[in-house]
Amino acid sequence: MNADTILFFSLVFVAVAIAGATAFAIFWPLTLVHIRDRHPALQRQLGPGAFANPNAMLWLLRRHYRKAGDHNLDGLATPAFIAMASIIVGLVAASILWVIAGAMT
Repeated sequence: MNADTILFFSLVFVAVAIAGATAFAIFWPLTLVHIRDRHPALQRQLGPGAFANPNAMLWLLRRHYRKAGDHNLDGLATPAFIAMASIIVGLVAASILWVIAGAMT
């Protein structure tokens, strides 16, 4: 494999991260609205401004939403979790491939 091919796959992983960001921008606010409407104690735990709150995002990544026992919340938070995971995996993979391509030149 040459460096150009590796850089192409790096860009593909960036595209995966962008797709994940788009899905995250849809499902995370829906999840937070559901929490606001049906789980006030959980909303207090996540704090104000949960959309960009690192603690709320860690809560999502740790899949603590499953402890609420609400299948509707699971249905909204699971796609948000998958989207956030695809952002992280896409950017990490793109970075690794970029470094590998740089080392080959």
